[in-house]
Amino acid sequence: MDWGNIARQVIGLGAPILGTALGGPLGAAAGRILAEVVGASDATPEAVGKALTTSSADQIAQAENTWAEAIRAEAEAARGSVAETQATIRAELGSEDLLQRLWRPLYALELTLECAALWAVLVHEFWTGDMTAINALIGATGLLVSYWGFRFGVLGVYMSGRTREKVCAATGQNDPGVFGKLVKAVVKRK
Repeated sequence: MDWGNIARQVIGLGAPILGTALGGPLGAAAGRILAEVVGASDATPEAVGKALTTSSADQIAQAENTWAEAIRAEAEAARGSVAETQATIRAELGSEDLLQRLWRPLYALELTLECAALWAVLVHEFWTGDMTAINALIGATGLLVSYWGFRFGVLGVYMSGRTREKVCAATGQNDPGVFGKLVKAVVKRK
C-alpha cells in the first residue's frame, strides 16, 4: 500500500485538498498530519489506512483544515520572503551608492575578461606547442568546471534579478514568476 491508495480513500471521505497532496510529492508530509489527526499508530500508509476505517467525518475535516493551514503558513512564509527580497531590490534601485549599483555589471565584465584571458592562454599554448600548460589545464578541468559553474550561476541569477528589476521599474509591479503565482493562488483561497 502507498499514499496514492490512501489519497483516493481520503478524497472519497470528503478531503480533496489533503487527498490530492497525499497522491503527490508531498504525500509523506500530508500523511503525517493525517496520521496524527486520525490517531494512527504510525505515519505509514498501512497504519493510516487502518485508522481511516474507524475515523469520523469530523476527524477527516480537521485533517483537511490542518493541511490547508500548513499550506497557508508555507505560502505566507514564502510571501514574506519575496516581499523582503523586493524591498531589498527597491532599496538598491533607489540607492545613490555607485558601488551598490555597479557591482553586478562589474562582476559580469570581470567574468567575461577572465574567460577571454583563459582562451588567450590556451590559444597561445596551442600556437607555441607548449603541452605543459595545456596538460596542467586539463588536469584542473574539474576545478575549473566547478569554479566557473558557480561564477556563471551567480551571473545567471544576476541577469534574472536585473530583468525583474527592470520590469518592476517599468510597470510599478513585480513579476512574481511561477512560484510567486502559486503562492498568490494559495493565499487567495483563504
